[in-house]
Amino acid sequence: MPVKGPEDKASSVSKSHSQAEKRRRDRINAQLGTLRKLIPKSDKMDKAALLGSAVDHVKDLKRKATEVGKSFTIPTEVDEVTVDYDVSQYLSSANINNDNGTTFIRASVCCDDRPEYFSELMRVLKGHRLSIVRADIASVGGRVKSVLILSSNCSKEEDGGASLISTLKQSLSVVVSRIASSSIPSNFRIRSRRQRFFLPSPHDQ
Repeated sequence: MPVKGPEDKASSVSKSHSQAEKRRRDRINAQLGTLRKLIPKSDKMDKAALLGSAVDHVKDLKRKATEVGKSFTIPTEVDEVTVDYDVSQYLSSANINNDNGTTFIRASVCCDDRPEYFSELMRVLKGHRLSIVRADIASVGGRVKSVLILSSNCSKEEDGGASLISTLKQSLSVVVSRIASSSIPSNFRIRSRRQRFFLPSPHDQ
């Protein structure tokens, strides 16, 4: 059996490297081909333009997913309270007319689903002289999320604007903290059933 000399060994190594490089290029080209199928109007793009377009496409999909997520009431694992005046899109979807200058507030509360949740929630709203115009509530796996559109029974001079937002958020946060620290056994929770319901708007009647 002939013994390979240094030149033969170098040639074998070079050939092995060339084959490995070809396989690497083939994999990259296959992945780029997959990207071209996913990215609109990418047939004539070079590699750099294709990769840039792919990044932009992913960012756009992420933005759209975030927007879609905001339109659904799905509880998360994070206790959260948000309160704001930005309710125009919700009033429109509920066919609520705001021509009379009523103050509307959007409040979102997410926490553990406990028996005392709704009574505590209603106590806070009553204390702030707020009425529920619309409620979107979901309970999943022992968690509950409520997105409420509220109307203020106070006049513009009385409601205090930012002060009302701040005090309402603080009061709701206290409720969430109290529920989180309660020691009610977990068998009170709704673990497998998902519930969604809407309270009728008094404006629709």
